[in-house]
Amino acid sequence: MLDFISRILGRENTSSKNVAKERLRLVLVHDRASISPHMLNSLREDIIKVISHYMEIDESTMEVNLSQDDRDVALVVNIPVTKLRRDYADKGQGIQG
Repeated sequence: MLDFISRILGRENTSSKNVAKERLRLVLVHDRASISPHMLNSLREDIIKVISHYMEIDESTMEVNLSQDDRDVALVVNIPVTKLRRDYADKGQGIQG
């Protein structure tokens, strides 16, 4: 009953509960996808290297996660962009693929 009243009054502090729940979900997804934390960290570093050629990013708030539904696992990356590198596009125009 007290929990119900706390929720109505907006006093419920579920942030730590939600953080713990999200961490557990990530551990389970990583386990099911057979991706070690080391491999996920290496992937994060590689993404930073590539994206940094094209734009300045906020690495401290970048999020790299795995998401899973019934059949598929998806890599979900949230990269805050602080500035586009306009000079990179100018240098790359002479390069043919």
